[in-house]
Amino acid sequence: MHVAEDGTAAADAPRRTRIHWWRAAAAGIATAVIIGVPTDVIANPWFAREIPVRWWEYPVLAATCLLTAAWFGIRMARPEDTAGRPGAYGGAALALFAVGCPVCNKLVLLAVGTSGALGLWAPIQPYLAVVSLALLGAAVAYRWRRRDCGPACRTA
Repeated sequence: MHVAEDGTAAADAPRRTRIHWWRAAAAGIATAVIIGVPTDVIANPWFAREIPVRWWEYPVLAATCLLTAAWFGIRMARPEDTAGRPGAYGGAALALFAVGCPVCNKLVLLAVGTSGALGLWAPIQPYLAVVSLALLGAAVAYRWRRRDCGPACRTA
């Protein structure tokens, strides 16, 4: 059995890659549940919306799930490296506010009231969605650049 430079067996490489695919799939599904169910973008019997789901909320939720899955699926060269984590978590958290019902969000209602939620908050939600996807995209790109691509990209 061939042993890689980091001391792990080369035969373990497909297993480690498979684990990252499972981790990515689990992260994407968890994101869909954590964001989609409470905001009622994914219809369910536990939560309801006062304002119907807008057309753009579906692709934003889908893109958020895909980008989160991609971020979790990319294996870092150094597992202790936390670079890009604030962008990924912040982007996902911002997506929650972007796709949520404007008048169902208690924080928004406390801050600006019902008329403010519809007049101020609802119009900026699409922009929040763009910012959240940009943060997630940047976190994925950053993580991709710092990934562990194996012996193919190691310099001598």
